[in-house]
Amino acid sequence: MGGEKMMTKRKQQRLIGYHVGVTLLTLLSVGLVTALLMGWGDRCAELVGINGLLVVFAIDYVVRLICTPNRKIFLIQSAFDLLGIIPLHPVFAFFRLGRLVRFIRYHHLFWRLRLNSKWTRAYHQFMYKTGFIYLFSISVSIIVLSAFLFSLTEKQSLANSLWWAMTTATTVGYGDETPHTAFGRIIASVLMVGGIGFIGLLTSTISGFVADRSRQVATSQERQEQADLNQLLAKIETLTEKVDHLQKQVDDSKKIR
Repeated sequence: MGGEKMMTKRKQQRLIGYHVGVTLLTLLSVGLVTALLMGWGDRCAELVGINGLLVVFAIDYVVRLICTPNRKIFLIQSAFDLLGIIPLHPVFAFFRLGRLVRFIRYHHLFWRLRLNSKWTRAYHQFMYKTGFIYLFSISVSIIVLSAFLFSLTEKQSLANSLWWAMTTATTVGYGDETPHTAFGRIIASVLMVGGIGFIGLLTSTISGFVADRSRQVATSQERQEQADLNQLLAKIETLTEKVDHLQKQVDDSKKIR
């Protein structure tokens, strides 16, 4: 029994060490990309560091994918991790920040830091119980991957491709960027169907959550008002009984006289 507890404790310590190490590497990679984009420091050294961390995160992703018991759930929950190892542009490293969110959630850091307030509970309910985080991850993945393929087939920059993907998925469609090749039009068609569908689900999820919260607040207010009214009625009844008792005492004293 003691040996099992010791093994469980060591496993937990290794897991915490792994998460802390990944968190530090995530912050380091984001810092290097930020420095590269801002033109700070040695560009060559930063590129070497970014590419080295890219390999580390790619290996980590593949190992976790192989070891996970449910690959379908893993691919949905780790969509940002997959985007974070795309070698097309260093800016994709910012998607690795999703690991920080999972680290905070897995180890219940808000609760441990006594920050588990009403706001954090509402945030958790919105992000996970409604499935918003999964819909958001899939939507972002579709937009980014479509932009990536569009940039390759249409010979466009990543910035222009992302702009095209956003305007297409949100049905804005300014028309300043359009596909000219057959493969580019296929990508656009897939994005129109998949992207618009998931963005519609996102919108309905947000509106449904807001409506549900509004109903909960209204119901809570009604219950509070009813409780206050019942309390007031109880006090009035008690006061009435005391007045009746006092009146009876007065009448009895008059009879004695």
